Amino acid sequence: MAPPSIDEKGSRNNSRATLALSNTTSRTASIENMSISSSQDSHSDEPSWPRGWRPYICSFACFFLMFNSWGLVNAYGTFASYYVGHSLRNQDQLELNLIGSTQSFLVLLFSAPVGRLLDAGYARWVIMIGAFLVPFGMFMLSLAHPVDPAATANYVTIWLTQGFVVGLGMAFFFVSSSQVAATWFPHRKGLVVGFVACGASVAGVVYPTVTRYSIDAFGFNNAVHVVAGVVSVTVVFTVLFAHPNPAHDHPKPQSWSALKTWVDVDAFHNKAFCWFTAAVAFLFLGFYPIFFNLEEWAAVSGYGTRGGSRMSMELPQSDNKPLETFWLLTIMNGASTVGRLTMAAFSDKTGKLNMHIASQVMSCLFVLILWSLASSTTAAIAFCVLFGMTSGAVIGLPPASIADILACTYNTPENKHISHTKLGQWTGMMYSIAAIPSLVGPVVAGHLVTVYEDYITVQMWSGCSLFVSALCMIASRYYLPCADGERVGAKVARKLGKEEEWDAREKAKVVTSESEADVTVISQATTRVPSQNLSRDTRERWFPAMPAFVASPTRTRGDDRMV
Repeated sequence: MAPPSIDEKGSRNNSRATLALSNTTSRTASIENMSISSSQDSHSDEPSWPRGWRPYICSFACFFLMFNSWGLVNAYGTFASYYVGHSLRNQDQLELNLIGSTQSFLVLLFSAPVGRLLDAGYARWVIMIGAFLVPFGMFMLSLAHPVDPAATANYVTIWLTQGFVVGLGMAFFFVSSSQVAATWFPHRKGLVVGFVACGASVAGVVYPTVTRYSIDAFGFNNAVHVVAGVVSVTVVFTVLFAHPNPAHDHPKPQSWSALKTWVDVDAFHNKAFCWFTAAVAFLFLGFYPIFFNLEEWAAVSGYGTRGGSRMSMELPQSDNKPLETFWLLTIMNGASTVGRLTMAAFSDKTGKLNMHIASQVMSCLFVLILWSLASSTTAAIAFCVLFGMTSGAVIGLPPASIADILACTYNTPENKHISHTKLGQWTGMMYSIAAIPSLVGPVVAGHLVTVYEDYITVQMWSGCSLFVSALCMIASRYYLPCADGERVGAKVARKLGKEEEWDAREKAKVVTSESEADVTVISQATTRVPSQNLSRDTRERWFPAMPAFVASPTRTRGDDRMV
């Protein structure tokens, strides 16, 4: 152990100063916090835009990480449309949706542990695991699927290859895409993360189009080979160039088995975080049933065409000229790209959570009204465009909204750096909690279609889930301050004429928190503040060759103070 510095010992000249020093030390004693804080200080001297080619090629490589994670999930509707008309035509809609929901479940479930591994500096290993699993699962899908278009496939092997193996590989890509790119752009994190997020919507355009035209030209198995080839080429690019900034700190935990390494308990004492996590859970409960069932809804409603059989529902008589169903999913994902960029840009001025609430409310209205009342191909396209734009913001803004919640929670100069150190962990915890709803939502929606033979069930299920999600976001916003620093609750109390009751309740909370803090500091003071005089054992261990009067902090000799 290194001896304490002379200046440090000399500064301990009264009990009050020592108590303040003890309080400060307790906040920054963590090695993890200290290293990240120093990293942020070093970033303050960096230019607004990084120099050199590596940051920009890395962001492009991270774009492909998102391209091959949520992008493949967004494109699953085209695969489901083929399965329901051909190789899995005898399966329940519930089982078909289970393949896609398994992918989203695994991506979300492993968000927290993958994010923690990235923080510890294992980005290359994380990405390489995903780079093997995703192409491997796609190639195995082509082997598991029968060559004859009229043959029936084994559902378990399709689920195992496309749902489980590919989904597991995607889990290593999702969080990596934003976290790795952000290390290169300390002053432009919002913009680069928005660019990376567009990989999902661009893939939602590319993969359905490539899949559908390849099926028509080469058959399903060869179409899967084409998709797997695109995945392999882009994955090799990410392995070569998706590396975090070497100057970025990667603090490793003291113990990987400790609960606090993986779960921050403080988050669950934050009401804004809890309500927003509930909002994201309801979001995934109703979001992906739309993407997974859109093409089949268009086919059975007469607004789109696809090959194969099993259109058990009665087709309406319509004079509309239908288009191929995969175009609807492509249009929706293309509009999502516009929404991700434009609404993310406006959110910097309006507030991330505010924009998130607005886009969520519009999304649920589009589903409940526009989609359920769509009676023509034109109306179906209009729904895809409008919902695609708002849904892009809905699915892309959760990390930014969590950043807002953290910034409002840790808003003093002493603890402001904590909001940066906890962003990845809180975001990962939020997504992991939403994993179960993402698995259950599409399955329940598919079962409702099978039982009632009407897609109004999916429309109401998704619309109501998004509506409840919007209500939870509003509740989360209630616990956060406005731009002028005043809480939303205070403004509401003033409008209702209950301002005095609100002030009294807030003062009671402040008094309670201050008393608890005083008790905590006093109880820790005796253990954290060392004695003014060094013990004999310490003096002999640290200063074996020095006389006793030199080691004593209270003695002086002449005009020079000996500490």
